[in-house]
Amino acid sequence: MARKKKKKIKVDLDLPKNDSTMMKLYAIIATSLILGFSSLGFWIINSDFVLAPNGNPIFVNTYCGYNPAMSPDYESNESCTGPFGALLQDSPQPTVWVPQGSWRGVLARAQDFDMPGLDADTLGSFPASERIQPVQVKFKVVSPNPTPFQIEIRDSTDTLITWTDVDSSTGVQRRHYSNYSGISVSTGFEDKFTIPDLPPGEGYSIALFSDGETIEQFEFTMTAWVYDGIPENMNNKSLWIGPEVMLGSKPLRPMIYLNFFAIGFFILFFPASWYWDKKLAEINALEEKFPDFLRDLAEYWKGGLSMTVAVQTLASSEYGALNPEVKKMSDQIGWGVAFEQVIIQFADRVGTPLVQRAISLINEANKAGGKISDILVTAANDSREIKFLEGERVRTISSYIAVIWVSFFVFLGVIIVLSKVFIPAISGANSGDADDSDASIGNMTIRKIDPLFFLTVFFYGVTMQAMGNGSMAGLMATGRLTSGLKQAGMMIVVCILAFNFVTFTPDLIGVQEPPSLNPALGVYVPSPGNIP
Repeated sequence: MARKKKKKIKVDLDLPKNDSTMMKLYAIIATSLILGFSSLGFWIINSDFVLAPNGNPIFVNTYCGYNPAMSPDYESNESCTGPFGALLQDSPQPTVWVPQGSWRGVLARAQDFDMPGLDADTLGSFPASERIQPVQVKFKVVSPNPTPFQIEIRDSTDTLITWTDVDSSTGVQRRHYSNYSGISVSTGFEDKFTIPDLPPGEGYSIALFSDGETIEQFEFTMTAWVYDGIPENMNNKSLWIGPEVMLGSKPLRPMIYLNFFAIGFFILFFPASWYWDKKLAEINALEEKFPDFLRDLAEYWKGGLSMTVAVQTLASSEYGALNPEVKKMSDQIGWGVAFEQVIIQFADRVGTPLVQRAISLINEANKAGGKISDILVTAANDSREIKFLEGERVRTISSYIAVIWVSFFVFLGVIIVLSKVFIPAISGANSGDADDSDASIGNMTIRKIDPLFFLTVFFYGVTMQAMGNGSMAGLMATGRLTSGLKQAGMMIVVCILAFNFVTFTPDLIGVQEPPSLNPALGVYVPSPGNIP
């Protein structure tokens, strides 16, 4: 009885792909689009390109719910709240008075000063009692012998300032006066005293009295915390500058609306281009070792090994980034997958024209039979030559890329010098008293300029230069737009850092300095103060 011929069972083991590269790329692109356009949207509604009829940026009206046709008053800003809290509230700023010289050889001396602040017209219906402006006086008194002295702060009627509080231990109300009594010594008596609130006004004075000998030297520093009516997170144009951050002694405004212009473009294209360029760099590392793999495969073929045995043998060799792929091919052969399917799946995983062309050639040669080692050597040489030409292209273009980067830094340096030197000089040349007035010298009129306007134009220009130069540099080097966008993103980061650390200074971005105490030019001998 004849045996039945066993039917061969062919297993086509097409393993599922576990490559999430494209899914990650799509997720990065979607996130970048959302965050990037949000950043650009925040920039445009805070810029002065789009202003409401009341002169405020759209952000202020939207956040606080203002009527765009009506200009908000001080009380409206103070009561404005939103999802991120009260962003438009005013806060006191310190202003310091340090006399140019000390008072020497005096029995009694005084000097007048003004206390800045918000007038009734500015406050409107907002209660003035909530705008507390404390004053602190630090002093040093020197005399050859111990001498009693007294320091007084007086109002315009030469009356001492008074205030009351409650003793926490006894519950008794106490009355205080704006004076300080002490005894000087030859080495110098130093101390300080504080007045809880000094309302805005003119004609205040600080007076020193010696009860006995002449005071040899008197020095003082007066610090007042005053309100200027401008919200803390805004400049004098009502544009968003964000909270101040101190880096050591360096004040920064990292949330200024201008930054969101550059950050928006950076988020739009840099994360996706960096991720995709990173993946292409990994594939390039595979291609660099691919010719070596083909060469070794040819050598094993010449030695009499079959393709399947050769691949399994080469799995223990060192091919750098190609090692996981060779190991995967060896495992698939061990599972019974046909060599033809193994190399096709390998080409699909890498997915580059270089590998697919070489694998297609090897696959056809393997089907036809014959001296396949020559085909492998030819494919290896072809792949090696292509990678060499790609490297040669990068080496040749590198000098041009360096020129592009140098030109960007030169342009950035010129802009920074203009922002820090030229623009403040032109702005300071106008001696007009009013903020928006022009100054005249003979028949020549110097127009009033806003430093922030030029700073804004410069920042936009450098950002556009970064995107154009970076895109061209990367495109010339690799022929891929993703490389260009990645270099553009790096240039934008340089631009943001340079402007924030050098040019976004308070005087250029429109942060108003707190008004001074405006001390009188001369001193005088005071009469005894009035006690209320």
